[in-house]
Amino acid sequence: MNDSTKNKAKAVVLLSGGLDSATTLAIAKDRQFDCYALSVDYGQRHESELNAARNVASAIGVANHKIITVDLSAFGGSALTDSSVAVPAAGETTGIPATYVPARNTIILSLALAWAETLNCRDIFTGVNAVDYSGYPDCRPEYIQAFETMANLATKSAIEGNKLTIHAPLIDLPKKDIILTGMAFGVDYSLTVSCYQADEAGRACGLCDSCKIRRTGFKAAGVLDTTQYVI
Repeated sequence: MNDSTKNKAKAVVLLSGGLDSATTLAIAKDRQFDCYALSVDYGQRHESELNAARNVASAIGVANHKIITVDLSAFGGSALTDSSVAVPAAGETTGIPATYVPARNTIILSLALAWAETLNCRDIFTGVNAVDYSGYPDCRPEYIQAFETMANLATKSAIEGNKLTIHAPLIDLPKKDIILTGMAFGVDYSLTVSCYQADEAGRACGLCDSCKIRRTGFKAAGVLDTTQYVI
């Protein structure tokens, strides 16, 4: 570890392997944090996004990258964790879609909180977004604020005066602006996987809500979309 790294504040950055989390990692790096990337194998439909997370962490550069397994497929209840539930095509559903994973962000943020406390780290970054998203309740600003409040009530570190901040730098940005931000930081979006049902090679289905949002974002940004879509 060099001297410049020693002097940097640490941050745990949630890294799913998708477009938003890659941009968030780049933002944390630009803010001069020493980044500890955390990905979670929660029993999702495919390994492609975790492979993407490995590639993004390597490309952007992190102090450490952990992949933690918490198998939410044991509960099911989501098209992403239960193979008997079909992933809906874009526009097929209203309200909260079948791709919502019960308590996923709460569980993942709790894991990040545990790691942050052991690292003596006061900052956690998450790529949640409340604009171009699928209606998930755990992507809203009031949820992030509530989790931060809870974290500062529940941890030894906070009680001893080291208050924690949950950073959600993309929460109010449309996908267009997220992409333009990442491009300014040199993010290679061809490494990322956003699709809910990508194949083993990481190719996107082109039909799900996430694919539609991604495609529309690149078009609006006027940036070439290098995503490999099946359709």
